[in-house]
Amino acid sequence: MAEFSYRGRDAAGELVTGALEANSERAAADTLIRRGVTPLTIQQRQAEAKSESNFNLFAEKVNRDDLIVFTRQMYSLTKAGIPLLRAIQGLAENSPKKRMRSVLSDVVEQLERGRELSVAMGAHPKVFPRLLVAIVHVGENTGQLEEAFEQLSDYLSKEEETRKQVKAALRYPMFIVTALVVAMFILNIWVIPTFARMFEQFNAELPLPTRILLGVSDFFVSWWPLMLVAIAALIFGVNRFRTSEQGRLHWDRWKTRLPIFGDIVFRSLLSRFSRSFAVMLRAGVPLTQSLHLVADAVDNYWMHDRIEEMRRTIEKGEGLSRAAQSTHLFTPLVMQMISVGEETGRVDELLNEVADYYEREVDYDLKNLTARIEPILLVLVAIMVAVMALGIFTPMWDMMDAYKGR
Repeated sequence: MAEFSYRGRDAAGELVTGALEANSERAAADTLIRRGVTPLTIQQRQAEAKSESNFNLFAEKVNRDDLIVFTRQMYSLTKAGIPLLRAIQGLAENSPKKRMRSVLSDVVEQLERGRELSVAMGAHPKVFPRLLVAIVHVGENTGQLEEAFEQLSDYLSKEEETRKQVKAALRYPMFIVTALVVAMFILNIWVIPTFARMFEQFNAELPLPTRILLGVSDFFVSWWPLMLVAIAALIFGVNRFRTSEQGRLHWDRWKTRLPIFGDIVFRSLLSRFSRSFAVMLRAGVPLTQSLHLVADAVDNYWMHDRIEEMRRTIEKGEGLSRAAQSTHLFTPLVMQMISVGEETGRVDELLNEVADYYEREVDYDLKNLTARIEPILLVLVAIMVAVMALGIFTPMWDMMDAYKGR
């Protein structure tokens, strides 16, 4: 383990400093959050950071489906009264993935040393998300570990279902757009040059659409290697921009404003926020700590910054609804539910209803997404066919008319 020094604020808002040992900076942050300290800065004291082992670098990835199976199995085992150590030992032996077996075996070793389950899981941040570790920690402290795993299983299942629906809805339009781009290259590089040679033999005066089409084809034939390099450079540049601090912020904000897709993405994010926040509050996680963890769970840097701003506003003494209103992030429906929930003490229940509502909206939009995109794709195909017809067949008809007139 590496040693980290930190500065943060405790539950009373007082500035605290200190040092602790952890496997990574993220694990150190998780430990501080579990202690009720909101970290401001965390720095590793050692001169060089420890690199990951080759196993961690090249091992198979533990995905969301694996976590769903894990939480469901843990719920069933804890409900049946099986001791925690024995339950995880059994899962480690029977897990189909080598990475999961290794991680669970390490968790068993840490439990045998007397550590808590949440601490043992928190040592593997690339496998167990912070939200999952926090809820397990609350379940341990309240004696409701069984309910914690049940909540996590339901939450992860709904999240995965939404992700799969989004991927399925985008598969068809992405396939059509890719096919159009490939067809454009094939037509301009191989098909149109054949017609160009035929037109040259007749020495006929070509109409403007044909000359434009032949000019574009000549450009493709002459510069297609450079165009491929430019496309690759563009993709590389966009990816670099997306991974930069400012780039990912602008990228995630832009995704919520896309035509057709933007509303779906935004409602999906609101659903994820509502569901995650409700799960954290229901588990008994403190309000500011819940917002800090939910900010990571939404998986959108633009919304992450707004939620963190909301948390800082609450730390200054403002109420939840006023803090949410100041971000200008939430729709009137979410604001109304938060306000009513704050007055009645049922914020988690009402946020669950908000999440259900937005999930139904997203599901409906995704099912109708293909019907909304199809007219646009048909127009693109029609434009391509019309350009080809005007550019190639018009001079052929003119030459046939000239031949018949002789």
